[in-house]
Amino acid sequence: GKWTGEQFETADSIIFIGAAGIAVRSIAPFIQSKKKDPAVLVVDELGKFVISLLSGHLGGANELACLAADILQAIPVVTTATDLEGKFAVDVFAKKNNCHIFRMKEAKEVSAALLAGEKVGFYSEFPWEGELPKGLIWCQKTGISLSEIQYETVDGTPLPEVGIAVTVHKSCHPFAATTHVVPPAAALGMGCRKNKESEAVEKAAFSCLKENDIYPEAVAALASIDVKKEEPGLLALSEKLGVPFKTFSSEELLSVQGEFTSSSFVSKTVGVDNVCERAALLGSSREGKGRLIQRKYAQDGVTVALAMKKWSVNFE
Repeated sequence: GKWTGEQFETADSIIFIGAAGIAVRSIAPFIQSKKKDPAVLVVDELGKFVISLLSGHLGGANELACLAADILQAIPVVTTATDLEGKFAVDVFAKKNNCHIFRMKEAKEVSAALLAGEKVGFYSEFPWEGELPKGLIWCQKTGISLSEIQYETVDGTPLPEVGIAVTVHKSCHPFAATTHVVPPAAALGMGCRKNKESEAVEKAAFSCLKENDIYPEAVAALASIDVKKEEPGLLALSEKLGVPFKTFSSEELLSVQGEFTSSSFVSKTVGVDNVCERAALLGSSREGKGRLIQRKYAQDGVTVALAMKKWSVNFE
């Protein structure tokens, strides 16, 4: 039990060799949620079966069970309904696209609808590659279908009750029950006074995100000028968000094309007319080819800008 508890804190996956009952009793006190638990497999002592026991989708247990079974020449045991029925699984889709998933209750409703043969809406703020999986209906932000597939309508307008939104915006709800798939597509560009307290830096960043209705989990990088590479508040924010802190020279920042909110004081101080906007664009891509969605936002000695990088959904 002690060993299992330690593994739940640190491991991506755990493989028990022995009886499934022993594994169940060992992991029971430590199970938290689909989004947190590691993958758990059980292999019988003769290596005949590999059971996906916990976190089949988000934890990757189903995929790992098939890999282990292939190595052992055993039979994989996968009991997840969407896998058995060959249906689209939104949590697997999110994981493969390196996205976060929110509103898990609605995600269950998506799976239930697909298993029942019902149509599920799909809306995305981003372009996608590949074919829309069977059962999904491409919809506008209003939830109105853009496809030619006919099904039950309200006042002649197709309106799926359940759906998926690939979005960075918390308030995006095209459907009555909408699960959110949130890509790491945003970059925060920031500047601040020297040794600005961490609380003020964090407050400015989160205020900017809130004002723009952006999930903090959508932030993929924090960026600034290289003279700020050891700035305590920015380093602390990077750690809190769990994203890399990228810094650029004044020459690199000046190379970014576009119109920016210029400051003569900033230009005299660090050699570039604007740090946060230019840094946000470079943080979104090496060439600075992202799109500014929030220009310079100033609060208590901290400046923030937001950029969105080019990102697309991939349906394999």
